[in-house]
Amino acid sequence: MPSDLLDKVAIITGATSGIGRDTAILFAQSGAKVVLAGRREREGEEVVRTILASGGEALFIKTDVANSADVKALVEKTVERFGRLDLAFNNAGVEGNWIPIAEQSEEDWDYTMDINVKGVWLCLKYEIQQMQKQGTGGAIVNMSSVAGSIGAAGAATYCASKHAVLGLTKSAALETARHGIRVNSICPGIIETPMGDRIFGAPEVTKWALTFYPLGRFGKPREVAETVLFMCSDSSSFMTGQSIVLDGGFLTGPVAPARW
Repeated sequence: MPSDLLDKVAIITGATSGIGRDTAILFAQSGAKVVLAGRREREGEEVVRTILASGGEALFIKTDVANSADVKALVEKTVERFGRLDLAFNNAGVEGNWIPIAEQSEEDWDYTMDINVKGVWLCLKYEIQQMQKQGTGGAIVNMSSVAGSIGAAGAATYCASKHAVLGLTKSAALETARHGIRVNSICPGIIETPMGDRIFGAPEVTKWALTFYPLGRFGKPREVAETVLFMCSDSSSFMTGQSIVLDGGFLTGPVAPARW
């Protein structure tokens, strides 16, 4: 594990399950002090207990990332407990209601954009303020998706939200580079998480979706977590404003026939 995470303080949103959960555990194993944020208190405290049982340091703070007061308090409580903020993984997100644009409600649009875009913006705002105040730099990773590079019939709102995250990432990277703060994004394909199961878990849907993945499988949360750890470590110290795609070859092109 990269030793440069030792004693760093990290916020991870959406940390109660899936990618966020695995990332929180991995960061703690790497020596970071981890603050988990999410809306589900019981699940969040369970992750904290897992980390503490392994000798790590962790704190759960119930947070709605679409609420400015919640996000501001998240950063403030992190600093009150651990004294600083060095790293952040703005991972919280929802898939929304996947239906055609002509059938989409304004409420569906607002809900998805509030969490996936406004939530990332609010996290960036307060994380950057704290990191600039400290004057010692930092690293932030935003959760986008392969959907940030394509369109998908029936998933226009989700795709729009993930495209927006890439724009926020690039702009934030330009604004903060002189402060030694690096801002990047990660773009997974289908990952074996509760969200992935909700969308692609039905056997016939899984079979269909796998035809687009040259590696013949979906990703694991731990695989994403390990990449986020790299992006927050000194191993990626010359990278900012970029995105890393983890998609099993999805964006590369159509899967070739078996005889090839």
